[in-house]
Amino acid sequence: MFKKGELRCPAADALKARGYLPTENPPRRRERLEHFTLGPFMDACDARHRPSSPGGSPGRPRTVPVHDGLRTWTEHGMAMYDVAFPVDPSRPLREVAQRWTYRYRPSGAEAQTAEEYRFTVWGRCLVSADGGLRELRLPVFRLGEEQPPDEFVAAAALVLAEGSPGPLPEQVRIVEFALLDGRTRELLAGSREEALALYRARGRGVLTDILDSQEYRPGFSCGDCVYAGVCPALRSAPGLLGIESKGRPRRTWSVTNGRNYRVCPARDHMRRLRLPAADSIEREVSAERGRALHAYLADRHAQGPSRPCTVEVPEQWVPGGFDLPDHERALGVSLLRRHAAVCPLWCVGNGTDVRTEPRVVRHDTSADVVVMAAPDLLYRDGDSWVWRETKTSAGDRRPTKPLLERYPQLALAVLLVARGDLGGTRTRARVELEVLRPGGADLEIIDPFVPANRTAAEEVLRTMVTDWHGDDHYEPAPGRACGRCEMARWCPARPDVEAAA
Repeated sequence: MFKKGELRCPAADALKARGYLPTENPPRRRERLEHFTLGPFMDACDARHRPSSPGGSPGRPRTVPVHDGLRTWTEHGMAMYDVAFPVDPSRPLREVAQRWTYRYRPSGAEAQTAEEYRFTVWGRCLVSADGGLRELRLPVFRLGEEQPPDEFVAAAALVLAEGSPGPLPEQVRIVEFALLDGRTRELLAGSREEALALYRARGRGVLTDILDSQEYRPGFSCGDCVYAGVCPALRSAPGLLGIESKGRPRRTWSVTNGRNYRVCPARDHMRRLRLPAADSIEREVSAERGRALHAYLADRHAQGPSRPCTVEVPEQWVPGGFDLPDHERALGVSLLRRHAAVCPLWCVGNGTDVRTEPRVVRHDTSADVVVMAAPDLLYRDGDSWVWRETKTSAGDRRPTKPLLERYPQLALAVLLVARGDLGGTRTRARVELEVLRPGGADLEIIDPFVPANRTAAEEVLRTMVTDWHGDDHYEPAPGRACGRCEMARWCPARPDVEAAA
């Protein structure tokens, strides 16, 4: 919880931390496959280091089946753990049988809010033979450019310095290790007193923020959230996907998930597990150009309607974090200049009329699916909301495939707007597709209130969702797409593996 992150819901964390549960929490079916990506790795480490004392392992070992892709990833992670932490006879450490827990009993006015606070750490917990050193090894998929928040390190340091069981240490060490490549990053190494000083300086205020947060953040975490049924921020949209639940586990879904599943169910599952993707595919140059253009436009549009886009595009337009060759940068300038002719900020009134890349989350209670979308832009035309998607193309050729089939996010937009889900009047409400090409900008306008458009949109979504909604195993579909699959490294069914076998 101290690490926070966009995928977490602060309000749900506050409720969990205080031990609150909804008064009505009916049992629901769980997934057949393991969905906790690091769980099998932790179980494998427990089995290796404490084979004779399973009762000492934190939590019960998992018995849920594991997808072949997750099994491959776990085996790789175990090998990389050995790379990250080779045996060092001069510095022997052993794993503890029980994770450390820091307990604090408040007094005075603070005692009215809790009888006791407990902090625990999650990771590989090790101690030296004499108990003088405690080490916390934090598994991550890969090391990011930014270090974890100081508040997170401070909270973990407190648990290492003061937690029980066991004698209190003289020294503490916290290190991240990447299961992808075995790289490590030391976050803290110092005395017990230094660890406590760090918590006093950086951790105390954040604890209050966690316990008192009222920020609901609907999204990915809604899938297994016990508070979803009573959440004031998770809006209901029964029947949106056109299917029924019939006792299925609650899931999250986006058009991106639907596309991945349509190509290969295993690919969608491994992406949901957030297994590391192949950079050569994930950051392929045309995809990077598209993401850079979207980031640039989002930043411009967020500056307000007083600054609509013009043909004056700086040569150094590429936002930070994107690496594009010169010819793609030049193409980007051309495409952005084409956008100026159809920039919606020319016709909006004020800043409240624009939403750049907003998070749109709806709970289809009929299917028990949390549907997520992120329009490139929502803007208000008079009293009506307009959903705008922007695409880019390096060529001027126009595809012949029907628009809603080509871009399923437009089908979702049509249904949400037609249901009045975005609010406002229906007078000018519509869905727009902007396609930027070297030769000009195409602007397609879709009326969501035309019955034929709604029918087509319903069919597109139902086709994408039905098989996925009933799938519990996510079997791979080997074929030509494997050569361009960013998850292929973890999939034992990819063609080259079969050939080698």
